[in-house]
Amino acid sequence: MAEVPGSHGRLPAHFTAPGSSSFAQFLGAAAPDLLPSRRQDLPAGMIDAPHGTTIVAVTHARGVVMAGDRRATMGNIIAQRDIEKVFPADEYSCVGIAGTAGLAVELVRLFQVELEHYEKLEGNTLSLDGKANRLSAMIRGNLGMAMQGLAVVPLFAGYDLDGDIGRIFSYDVTGGRYEEHSFHSVGSGSVFARSALKKRYKEGVDEAGAVRLCVDALYDAADDDSATGGPDLTRRIYPIVMSVTDEGLRRLPDDEVGAVVESIVAERMVNPGGGPTS
Repeated sequence: MAEVPGSHGRLPAHFTAPGSSSFAQFLGAAAPDLLPSRRQDLPAGMIDAPHGTTIVAVTHARGVVMAGDRRATMGNIIAQRDIEKVFPADEYSCVGIAGTAGLAVELVRLFQVELEHYEKLEGNTLSLDGKANRLSAMIRGNLGMAMQGLAVVPLFAGYDLDGDIGRIFSYDVTGGRYEEHSFHSVGSGSVFARSALKKRYKEGVDEAGAVRLCVDALYDAADDDSATGGPDLTRRIYPIVMSVTDEGLRRLPDDEVGAVVESIVAERMVNPGGGPTS
């Protein structure tokens, strides 16, 4: 950042002025061009950019599981086969991205810094509701880009330390925040994934059961939605799966997810539509 004339090497005033604990608000004052929603290097009008889908989340007895497929598309082209769409937000929450991949990843990185910045300044972590509200404000700031076709619609989930439960939050492009119960999905394959979850979800499912439900729902989404990538056994490209409990966030290793995928694929060889085999 350029030095202010006459400041003799001192930090600009916005670095020392009292303000909120929001890093996004600070960045908006100090260097607004660095915000994803203020990008000036994108052309006006509709543009074709890689998009990511599909994200699913399922609550279970000890918390919540989130999973995302690995395909990014650009029109009818597969732009990337192994993109990562599920990220840790902090120790007790995760966020999955659907929509314009580049802006979504930038938004997630800013959200991660936002939560870390708050914790450093306040000496405490935001509540899960507070985190969901911060993400809502960031999405609202991206509305101008969404009107150009560069929409970002994440799915947020985490463990509520106050309520001792896993919770799921969905959003619309205007920043509207909605709490979902038991399960939810976003992205182009979300209709098919939610239909699968609606039939298979049972209250009180354990973590392993929730992982299987998520992977199974992504398989069904890929079966009917060309933008959703199914598991690639040849390249060993499996969904990204994260689980959040009272012990914190854990990303499941590929070999653990691979075992679930291979089990589901073996069942689908007998019954392609899924569900009971008899």
